[in-house]
Amino acid sequence: MDQQTMSSFVMMGLIFAIMYFLLIRPQQKKMKEHKAMVEGLRRGDQVITQGGLIGKVVKVKENNEVDVEIAEGVKVRVVQSTIAQVTSKTEPAEG
Repeated sequence: MDQQTMSSFVMMGLIFAIMYFLLIRPQQKKMKEHKAMVEGLRRGDQVITQGGLIGKVVKVKENNEVDVEIAEGVKVRVVQSTIAQVTSKTEPAEG
């Protein structure tokens, strides 16, 4: 290989490394944090969905669904992965 070909391979490798550390790795970390947050949902948590609904978790179901009360007596069924943020956590019950 000549010098020019070798330097172009090195540049491609550097570009890939920069893309990995600036884009791919932070995205994977964010996905891991979101998954942990969703798996930690429990009854009584105040949540915000990706659609902008704010409510309280009434029931965590088996099939990746959550019942969220958005107003008194008004409950909606939400897919767990669409929970964008948990604004207040409830403490686990001792016993």
